[in-house]
Amino acid sequence: MFKAVYNKIVNRLVYQLSVLLKNTEMSISSEQTAQLILKNQYKHITQSNITNYSFEDVGFRKYSQNSEDGILLFIFSLIGTVNKTAVEICASDGIQCNTANLIINHGWSGLLFDGDSKAVETGRKFYKSHPDTFSLPPKFVNAWITRTNVNSLISDNGIQGDIDLLSIDMDGIDYWIWKEIECINPRVVVAEIECIFGIDKSVTVPYSDDFKTQFINNFGVYSGASLKAFLKLADEKGYRLVGFEKYGFNAFFIRNDIGMELFPPYNINNYELIPFVKWAKNEFLELVDKMEWQEV
Repeated sequence: MFKAVYNKIVNRLVYQLSVLLKNTEMSISSEQTAQLILKNQYKHITQSNITNYSFEDVGFRKYSQNSEDGILLFIFSLIGTVNKTAVEICASDGIQCNTANLIINHGWSGLLFDGDSKAVETGRKFYKSHPDTFSLPPKFVNAWITRTNVNSLISDNGIQGDIDLLSIDMDGIDYWIWKEIECINPRVVVAEIECIFGIDKSVTVPYSDDFKTQFINNFGVYSGASLKAFLKLADEKGYRLVGFEKYGFNAFFIRNDIGMELFPPYNINNYELIPFVKWAKNEFLELVDKMEWQEV
């Protein structure tokens, strides 16, 4: 009886805090307090009770593009961390990216790469002046990532072996870069999916060191790789898909030796039910289907 009542209280508090973080402009200290309370309440969620939570329920955006901040907080609150280390490839200035909230509000260390020198300099200035990161800011590296240099760039900057998070959002050769990475063993990977193929094809753009996405109607569609391609790659590397942010183009993968009872594999039949995925497939598939895609 007591346990059931306690669980109801925890669930209600989690819901209220999630809504608050989604809808309210808060001071830095208030926001951090809310996130820490939320994090500690998540830790009390039982294995049988976790099915009550979807990524749509827990997602919120502070520094991420969409709801990735809330989803990552949820995942790591439940599976824990080993070293609070994140690597992000194509982080731009690091102000809007998947690792920023963890670095600023939860004390993570980060290695952030981008090919735009101005964006990198902006990011360095931002973190050096931020009250929560000025003493230990994340490390920015201005580099154009290729499959021949990605491992040396990561390891030469002092990161190897187990880390907690790898985020890849290149708008291009994302598939090939994750395939090549061997120097780190991330527990969670966030990768951008080319959602216009739905669940039908296992394809990626061909590899090129200087690949740049092609935009149609301001939408970058000739880039990246399909969901099925990433599912195959994840399986090869020992990961499972556990879900998406609300639009369906950032996918979350967890290493198979971690939290299987908490985060079972995502049912891909639900993917094309995501409204944005349905829209993108209808809007753009015919326009780019005959472009050069490589089956994998």
